[in-house]
Amino acid sequence: MNIFRILGDISHLLAIIILLVKMQKSKSCAGISGKSQILFALVFTTRYLDLFTTFFSVYNTVMKVIFLICAYVTVYMIYVKFRKTFDSENDSFRLEFLLVPVTGLSFLENYSFTPLEILWTFSIYLESVAILPQLFMISKTGEAETITTHYLFFLGLYRALYIANWVWRYYTENFYDQIAVVSGVVQTIFYCDFFYLYITK
Repeated sequence: MNIFRILGDISHLLAIIILLVKMQKSKSCAGISGKSQILFALVFTTRYLDLFTTFFSVYNTVMKVIFLICAYVTVYMIYVKFRKTFDSENDSFRLEFLLVPVTGLSFLENYSFTPLEILWTFSIYLESVAILPQLFMISKTGEAETITTHYLFFLGLYRALYIANWVWRYYTENFYDQIAVVSGVVQTIFYCDFFYLYITK
């Protein structure tokens, strides 16, 4: 494991913690897309099914469990605990526009046609577009709270660090995961416009 992956994991976890702390302190989920959070929960659920089949390391297992717990706590806070503050009118992105093509692609382009591998591939493809409902919500309302922008910044940083991780692994281990790299690049592209606004403001 290299420094880019560790920093990427920390950045990803920090993004989620920022979001959870923001909701708990403000007693509100205003400005947060519940649909994006459902997609992230689905990403972690389908990706981390190997928790039941394969042990890689204590670090790997602990991080997977933390991400799963945080994802479901976030969804619970939006749709149950603070549901009165949830902006369903502006969180209107149609999830089928993402889920249908991602599902089809995961069946067509994967490393092996087995249930766990197809679900892992689905999670990679879905993660690359899971932030779109949040970005759509921001573009629709024309505003984002400072905390929400910090959350998006650290998510984008996580993706950028993972690209560095893939470059590092290619040159040091001669390892290249085409599905993860292409999906990660696509996801990072979605953040580029947001990064420009974040830095300039």
